[in-house]
Amino acid sequence: QDYTWEDHGYSLINRLYPDVGQLLDEKFQVVYNLTYNTIAMHCGVDTSMLRRAIWNYVHCVFGIRYDDYNYGEVNQLLERSLKIYIKTVACYPEKTTKRMYTQFWRHFKHSEKVHVNLLLLEARMQAALLYALRAVTRYMT
Repeated sequence: QDYTWEDHGYSLINRLYPDVGQLLDEKFQVVYNLTYNTIAMHCGVDTSMLRRAIWNYVHCVFGIRYDDYNYGEVNQLLERSLKIYIKTVACYPEKTTKRMYTQFWRHFKHSEKVHVNLLLLEARMQAALLYALRAVTRYMT
């Protein structure tokens, strides 16, 4: 059975610490929905699929998968160097190098790369919270 932030984690954390769930949810949503609708030199681009692919790839790295998501999108939208970067930052941040940062999305703005970092760190935080809150739920039942 899936244990998602929207269906389970949010309500449990709000029950344990009132208003914290709302603050965390807003934080996740701000980063997830942040966009200038640009990719490199292209303007007016819907980046929602890319942002979702990054978020879900981070969750996948931590063993969280969603039945309603087509993981083929991850392979279509995220190049190998970006996947390596995401996995390194999410799992082994001390091994992240400037070379890794410059290797992915060479023609993209730094602000777009920073957004990738924000997405992956917030997705990582949410994944960690899901594991912890699932353990609390199991303990309580």
